[in-house]
Amino acid sequence: MEVLFSEISKLIGTQNEVKFGAEMKELGVINNAYMLVKDGIIAEIGEGLPDNIPSNHVKLNGAEVLPGFIDSHTHLVFAKPRYNEFVLKIKGATYEQIAASGGGILNSAKALQETPEDKLFEDAKLRVKSMIAAGTTAIEIKSGYGLTLDAELKMLRVVKKLKEYFPIIIKSTFLGAHAIPAEYKDNTDNYVDLVINEMLPQVAKDALADHIDVFCDTGFFTPEQTDKILKEALKYNLPAKIHGNELGLTGGVQVAVANEAWSVDHLEHLGPEEIACLKKGFTKEYGGTMPVALPGTSYFLRIPYSDARAIIDNNLPLVLATDFNPGSSPVHSLQTISALACIYMRILPEEVFHAITINAARALRMEKIIGSLSVGKRADFLVMKNKESLYSMPYYLGQNQVSRVFVEGLEIK
Repeated sequence: MEVLFSEISKLIGTQNEVKFGAEMKELGVINNAYMLVKDGIIAEIGEGLPDNIPSNHVKLNGAEVLPGFIDSHTHLVFAKPRYNEFVLKIKGATYEQIAASGGGILNSAKALQETPEDKLFEDAKLRVKSMIAAGTTAIEIKSGYGLTLDAELKMLRVVKKLKEYFPIIIKSTFLGAHAIPAEYKDNTDNYVDLVINEMLPQVAKDALADHIDVFCDTGFFTPEQTDKILKEALKYNLPAKIHGNELGLTGGVQVAVANEAWSVDHLEHLGPEEIACLKKGFTKEYGGTMPVALPGTSYFLRIPYSDARAIIDNNLPLVLATDFNPGSSPVHSLQTISALACIYMRILPEEVFHAITINAARALRMEKIIGSLSVGKRADFLVMKNKESLYSMPYYLGQNQVSRVFVEGLEIK
């Protein structure tokens, strides 16, 4: 099927490459634009109108059009919110204190183990719909609230069902090493062995994951344990995406880069050694480990924000994601993340735009398929409510600036 979209005041995000450093301020824009879509793929873009007008012609009445947003880090499959912990945080409890008392991830794991798979799926569907309405057209979803073989597989089966149900791109990540169950508190290596010897082979056999992740941080998994898990995962062709440096300078960046992880996410603690490590061997041609900042977590936990300015100013790329989860970032909208990044991390709207589109696509190694409005890519795009949409998103905090969402050229209601 061929569809022409015309009367676009600004077609924003037409550049095809991942953006590094100062390049993140540069926008590819076509004014008074059209976009021709054939069988869900962008076939042609330009000014005015093409020579031949197909019968399927959608006039967008002067709206701005952006690529669909890409959320490369979420935990959206969970059993229930953690309202009680929210109150504890208000009273002054820290993330580490809540986790040490059996709350946090262990709380979510207990609830998930007791919740039927169908209920998890129905709840997750509603969350994905909310994300699509806010402009997200590609999502990564992690397991990690199971912490037993059966519960981890249950979570990943839910993600598989979401992939089959929705037309958007959904990627799954096995995060069995998300926390240490209480029964393994005194011997964490035994739990690492369980992840490697029982969970990982079954996840691979059932083809339930696209990546693997490990929470490498204080009170969770050491760099040595993380390295062991990642090297085993490579035998199953599962690339790494690491939780690193949320709670301190704990070696997460170094182990991620050493294992050629696709991304290292959180980075609330980032020093010169970590910056130098990220830069080592990172080239535009061959890529490297993408730095992913999660400002929703910093906001919700009142912990430091990642020094994203240092990342960009050192000529590295930056990715932003929601970390949507029930404990530390119950934020489903990348528009809200855009506002937090601008206000608290002093990231310019143009830089934010690339961090949630083409650079986020790179964190999932999908930058040749999605992330920009370029010929040959999927026609996943957003029709915006306001002019100057890159600026209205962070300015009107909490207000949805997306009017219509299209996936492969078809509108998602």
